[in-house]
Amino acid sequence: MLFIDLWKKVVIWVVVALGLVLALPNAFYDRVEQFNDAEKAIEVGFDTPENREKTGLWPSFLPSGLVNLGLDLRGGAHLLAEVQVADVYAQRMTALWPDVRDVLRPERATVGTIRLQKGAPDELRVKISEPAGMDRALQLVRGLSQPVTSLGGAMSTDLDVRAEGDEIVVTLSAAEQAATTERTLRQALEIIRRRIDEVGTREPTIQRQGADRILIQVPGIGSAAELKEIIGTTAQLTFQPVVGRGGNPNVPAGAGNEVLPSLNDEGVYYTLVSAPVVTGEELVDAQPSFDQNNRPAVNFRFNPTGARAFGDYTRDNIGSPFAIVLDGEVISAPVIQSHIPGGSGIITGSFTVEESTNLAVLLRAGALPAGLEFLEERTIGPELGADSIKAGQIACIVAGIAVLIFMVLSYGLFGIFANVALIINVGLIFGLLSLVGATLTLPGIAGIVLTIGMAVDANVLVFERIREEIRAGKGPARSIELGYEKAISAITDANVTTFITAVILFAMGSGPVRGFAITLGLGILTSVFTAIFVTRLLVVIWFDRARPKKIEV
Repeated sequence: MLFIDLWKKVVIWVVVALGLVLALPNAFYDRVEQFNDAEKAIEVGFDTPENREKTGLWPSFLPSGLVNLGLDLRGGAHLLAEVQVADVYAQRMTALWPDVRDVLRPERATVGTIRLQKGAPDELRVKISEPAGMDRALQLVRGLSQPVTSLGGAMSTDLDVRAEGDEIVVTLSAAEQAATTERTLRQALEIIRRRIDEVGTREPTIQRQGADRILIQVPGIGSAAELKEIIGTTAQLTFQPVVGRGGNPNVPAGAGNEVLPSLNDEGVYYTLVSAPVVTGEELVDAQPSFDQNNRPAVNFRFNPTGARAFGDYTRDNIGSPFAIVLDGEVISAPVIQSHIPGGSGIITGSFTVEESTNLAVLLRAGALPAGLEFLEERTIGPELGADSIKAGQIACIVAGIAVLIFMVLSYGLFGIFANVALIINVGLIFGLLSLVGATLTLPGIAGIVLTIGMAVDANVLVFERIREEIRAGKGPARSIELGYEKAISAITDANVTTFITAVILFAMGSGPVRGFAITLGLGILTSVFTAIFVTRLLVVIWFDRARPKKIEV
C-alpha cells in the first residue's frame, strides 16, 4: 500500500521550500547585489543616503545570498605571478650580518679584524685577518644556527657555515630554503587575499600553482593593471639607522650600508644601515590620521616585540636621525627627540588623504615577503562575460525543454511529475550554490546542463521498473511501490560512482575544473533527492486522490 508518513511529507516540503527560497535572490540578481553592497558599505562606516536607499531594494527578512559569478561570466582580471623567493634568502643574509659581527667581536684576539665582503645575494661572506682562528670563528658562527621549523627539516639547522680560505661563508641550508619557500608562499597568498578583500572585490580566486607561483583571478575588476596596483606594491616598511645624507648615490655606502633616495625631496639620498631595527612584520595596526599641522599622516602601532626593539633603540640613540623607509624610499628621517616606549608612532610626509588611506591599507594588510614577477596577465571584458551568460542560459533552456518534452511524450502524467521535480531540482542547485557561496563559471554552467540531462535518469529507472511490474500483472499501487523499491539500488550505484568522479575532479583540479565538479556534485545530490522523495511524494498525493484502477506509464 502506498503510504508516506506525515512527518516525512513535512520534511520533504520544508527542504524544497527552503531550497527555493535560498535560490530566489538569484532571480533578482542586480537588485540583491546592490542591496548586499550597500549593507557592507554601511557596516564599514559609509552610512550615506544613497546606501540607505539601496537597502530598500530587497526585503531584509529574506535571504540575500547570491551565486557568485566567476571571471568568465562577470569579466575581470587574471594574473599569474611568480614569487621571488630568492629575495627572501638575500634578506635573511643581510639581517644576519649584525649577529655575526657581534658574536665575532669579542674574539678579535683570536680571529683578528672582521670585514664584510661582497658575494652572491643568497650568501654572507665575512673575512677575518687571522686564518689560524678560523676553527673558533666557524664554531661561533655555527652557534647562531637554529633548528628548522618544519616537518621535513626535522633534526636540521637553518644555516650552513663553511670556510673558503680566510673567509667565512654562510648560506641557508637546503631544509631551511625549502621551509622558507613554503612559508613565503603561504604568507604571500594570505597577504594578497587580505589586500584584495580590503578593496571589496567579490569572490576572488587566489591559489598556489607549482612551487613558487600564484594564480590570481578577480571578477568584476576593471583591468589587469588595476589588479596589479592593488597587489603589486610590496609595502615593505622598515625603520633603519641613518649613517649620512647627501646628493650623490654613486658614492660607496660601505660594508653593511645602503644608499636610498628620499621620497619627498628629489635628488636627496640617505646612507642607511642595511639591517633594520624594526620591520613592518612587527606592525599590528596602521590607520590614516593627521599630524599636528593638520596634514595627512599614518598612525602605526607595533606588537610587543617590535615595541621593545623600537623603544630600546630610541632610548639609546636620542639626537640621532632615524629613517622610515617604504619600498626602498625614505619617507622621512626625523631626529629622535626622546625615548618612545609605547611602540606607537606616526608617519608624516607629503601625502594626500587618499594616499595616506591607501598606505594604511597596505601596511595593515602586511608586507609581501618577496617581490612578484607577473608572468601572465589577461583582462576579460564584461561584454564577453555577458555573452557567456547568454550562451549558458540558452544551453540550459534548450536542454531543459528537450528533457521536458521527452519525459511527457515517453511517460505521460508520470513524465509531468518528473518534470516538476526537475524544475525543483534546478532551483535546489542554485539554492545550495547560494548557501555555500560557490562561484559559478562557464564550466559550472556545463555541469548544470549535464545535471538537467542526468536528473531524469533516476525517474526513468523507476518508471521502467513500474512498467515491468504492471506487465507482470501487479496492481497499480503495488507496481508503484515495487518500482521505487527495486530501482533504488541501481539509482544509488549510478549516482555514487558519478559523485566519486566529481569529488576527484574537485580534489585534483583547479579553477574552472573545480567549478564544474561543484555543480555536478551538488546536482547529483539534488537530483537523487528529487527523484526518490519529491517525485514519489507527487505520485503518492495523486494516487491518494485519484485512486485509479489502472495506470499507464
